[in-house]
Amino acid sequence: MLHIINKSPFDTNALDTCLRMAQPGQAVLLIEDAVYAATQGSATAARMREAGAKLSLYVLQPDLDARGMTAKLQDGITPVDYAGFVDLVEKYPTSQSWL
Repeated sequence: MLHIINKSPFDTNALDTCLRMAQPGQAVLLIEDAVYAATQGSATAARMREAGAKLSLYVLQPDLDARGMTAKLQDGITPVDYAGFVDLVEKYPTSQSWL
């Protein structure tokens, strides 16, 4: 399953709920304001490192760029472009958007 999160982890609990529910081998894609969770030194950095032990973590590069966070991308989170987003949707037969 591909879990897609678009809300900032500082505005909603979608990230925490997703990470609690996601199963080993699944993937999480951070888009829009959720990309802040992928940055070094953020309040979510430790949770993301821990999640990376069981999940594949991705961030949408254009959204990271648009927010000026590219240089702060945390290790262990893979940036993808729009074509990569499509590849992830194709790779994982089901997806869950966390709104």
